Amino acid sequence: MDKVQAKKRVEKLKAEINHHRYFYHVLDSPKIDDAAFDSLKNELEKLEREFPDLVTPDSPTQRVGGKALDKFAKVRHSAPMMSLFDAFTREDMEEWEGRMNKILFNEGDTSTCHLQGGFFCELKLDGLAAALRYEKGVFRLGATRGDGETGEDVTQNLRTIEAIPLKLRRPEAGELKKAGLSGVQIKAVRDAVENGTLEVRGEAIMAKKVFAGLNEELKKAGKPPFANPRNAAAGSIRQLDPRLAAARRLDFYVYAVITDLGLSGHDQELAIARLLGFKVLKQNRLCRDLNQAIAFHDEMEKHRDRLAFECDGVVVKVNDLSLWPILGTVGKGPRYMMAHKFAALTAATKIKDVSWQVGRTGILTPTAALEPVRLGGVSVSHATLHNYDEIGRLGLKIGDTVVIERAGDVIPKVTAVMAKLRDGSEKNIRVPEKCPMCAGKVVKVPGEVAHRCANPDCYAVNLRRLFHWASRGALDIEGLGPKIIEALVKAGLVNDPADFYGLKEGDLKPLERFAEKSAANLIKAINEKKEAELPRLIYGLGIRHVGEEMANELAKRISHELKDELPQITNLINLFDRLSVEELERTEDIGPVVAKSIYDWFHDKKNSRLLDKLEQNGVRITQHATRNTQQKLKGKTFVLTGVLEGLTREEAKAKIRELGGDISSSVSKNTDYVVAGADPGSKLEKAKKLGIKIIDENEFLKITNYE
Repeated sequence: MDKVQAKKRVEKLKAEINHHRYFYHVLDSPKIDDAAFDSLKNELEKLEREFPDLVTPDSPTQRVGGKALDKFAKVRHSAPMMSLFDAFTREDMEEWEGRMNKILFNEGDTSTCHLQGGFFCELKLDGLAAALRYEKGVFRLGATRGDGETGEDVTQNLRTIEAIPLKLRRPEAGELKKAGLSGVQIKAVRDAVENGTLEVRGEAIMAKKVFAGLNEELKKAGKPPFANPRNAAAGSIRQLDPRLAAARRLDFYVYAVITDLGLSGHDQELAIARLLGFKVLKQNRLCRDLNQAIAFHDEMEKHRDRLAFECDGVVVKVNDLSLWPILGTVGKGPRYMMAHKFAALTAATKIKDVSWQVGRTGILTPTAALEPVRLGGVSVSHATLHNYDEIGRLGLKIGDTVVIERAGDVIPKVTAVMAKLRDGSEKNIRVPEKCPMCAGKVVKVPGEVAHRCANPDCYAVNLRRLFHWASRGALDIEGLGPKIIEALVKAGLVNDPADFYGLKEGDLKPLERFAEKSAANLIKAINEKKEAELPRLIYGLGIRHVGEEMANELAKRISHELKDELPQITNLINLFDRLSVEELERTEDIGPVVAKSIYDWFHDKKNSRLLDKLEQNGVRITQHATRNTQQKLKGKTFVLTGVLEGLTREEAKAKIRELGGDISSSVSKNTDYVVAGADPGSKLEKAKKLGIKIIDENEFLKITNYE
């Protein structure tokens, strides 16, 4: 190939690679697999090595290059990168709207005035803000916010982020018209891309999953981990060696187009940014009025744990760009934007005491009693300490001032100790020698961090086993909650799960809380659950290490051994007499530890008596119930990876099972579909290598007709 031919081929390769980068990173809809994409880049690299004068700054091969810098050069911003004002309540947001209305309408009573064009709402990402400048469509300069007026030139490091195009995409006229642009506006966009300067601003972030993997690598290397994804993203961008930044797998989302393109709405700015090849958050929403904007904030706050990245609120912007210069700025930030923050998920407080709870398997879990503090919008007074090793790792003492963190609706946890605030009155925390519930001996579990009550008849352990049997994932007995169960145990009516099925109305009526009707209702609810699906029954038995998914795998193994005939409960014992630990390990997803736990449970005479008693009291195994008679997914195996946004993973699993499908925790040649959410892990790569069909969340919803 001569140089003329090579030049033509290089230009075609660059265009094709940029085309597929847009589909992969911006539209989340790759048209070719990774191997094919890599082969295009490999061919381009080979040609550029052969003809080095054909290398250009916008080439996809030039993302990582150059020597490590001694320091970053200073860059003055074309327009200030301002801070935002914060709001924390609906009242704060309404006051903000009122202040703007007074400026815009110049009236005493502005309660009935509404801003034209509504509000554009964007998730407030927790990363590092950066300005990107393009000249004739080619990325030339990237700078940090710095003090707002002057930042640092971090172009080399920003070039390593695949989500940042090295050359702007040239949108088709039809695409721009569809985005609502007029002929004049289309010309302005084209001129800026082809012959002018175009500047955008956005946030460099590190996804939660990438952050977790990075910290794991740092720990293995004996290096201190990052405190949070924001610090990790900022630290990566400010690495003097771009090769280190490239290894951090950062992402970038645009939130503003600074160049004046004559647009009328901020929503148009982001539509244009997407067409130019930038990623824009798909969660962003144009809201008609402030009520809708606040509802969007509340919705996002509720589901923030499902997001693949950290965010701490919603930025609410007046969408009508013509109002921005009228509203202007005051102090540190613009009047036409407000950061409506989520409730804080971290806080500092003091530990008053530590108590030890006993779980259904006898494991003791330490819980800290706290001085009450507001966290995630609610007052909390307790935090989990997980286990004694965690107490040692933190160096925690009673009386310490600590940082606590709350994610979702789970109990808060202690993440750090402020040792410098100690006054000498703090006390060491020790594992109790005797069980706090039954006074039985507490022992350390060999090879584990756990401490356990050694008394097999421990009151607390038995109580939690009974709670577990009646729980939603197990037998799901309506009305049989913890308080009712404890009352039954204290009255001597129930000692094991089989006793539930021997209860009569007359047993309940003398108890406090039970009128004639409520007693009848509970007995009816218990009797309705005498027919139990095999996976639910196995899960309800509370076998150590056997959760809902493992119970499903074990149920399939049992059905296979019995040739799909429904076993009587006591026949399970005969079956497990024949299955060795090694044979159990051949069941998918069951390893040596779980296999030994299952084997031991079914070879315990006390458990054999429980199974026999359940059968005597009328409990029977039934086929898996389903609302869908077509069983359209029967014979299909699904693997879930990444974060789903429209539904929880448990909801997705339930829908697959309802339609007759199977779920596996690992990808193999027997997998039919891999459902890939945001930030998928190694399962996605394995699926690609094996040629397994990969579907996104939208395709999954179509397949399952999820409502």
